[in-house]
Amino acid sequence: MANFKGFTQKDFDVFKIDGLDERMEELRGRLSPKLEAIATAIEPTASSLSGDEMFVHVAKHARRTKNPPNDTWAALASSKRGYKKLPHFQVGMWETHVFVWFALIYESPIKTDFAKQLKANKNHILSSIPDHFVWSKDHTQPDTVSHQSMKDGKFDELVDRLQNVKKAEILCGITLDRNDERLKDGKQFIKLCEDTLNDLSVLYDLTKSLQTS
Repeated sequence: MANFKGFTQKDFDVFKIDGLDERMEELRGRLSPKLEAIATAIEPTASSLSGDEMFVHVAKHARRTKNPPNDTWAALASSKRGYKKLPHFQVGMWETHVFVWFALIYESPIKTDFAKQLKANKNHILSSIPDHFVWSKDHTQPDTVSHQSMKDGKFDELVDRLQNVKKAEILCGITLDRNDERLKDGKQFIKLCEDTLNDLSVLYDLTKSLQTS
């Protein structure tokens, strides 16, 4: 696995390519290897912080038959078989930005119980997550909610939705604009990912008692 050297503007422009086959060819050839390299580089940190052996999963977009993907990612989860049902970490990108997430998406069977954990540990979470972090309720959309908004009342709204809406999700982490200088330096970005996972471990820790082997 080649070392990650950094992102370029051409990487983000992959999402401007028309046509499913054309975009997927460039995505698989240009973006997937970079994201796999990042995930592989941060796997030891993710495994150490989580206390679980973490495995790298690169998004395949296999279900797509018509519309080309608007984002792509690599995930780290505690199973070789898959990640969508598990709490996991993601590093990925849209045309506009890169993201580093803790994610619990709609396939997860522990969503309701995790929502209860979030409620019970609300103050600890809100004080532990850095102010420049953002949250999301849907991994298929680029929109985010600032951590400050979560402190101002959005937290209860997001967690209630996670508990009561079947398709609800919760993600937390950082986003970096495509022009952010830190994306150009591979080592600096890897370090940033590791620091972000360290801050996000407070959320992963809350899932530990909910997961079954």
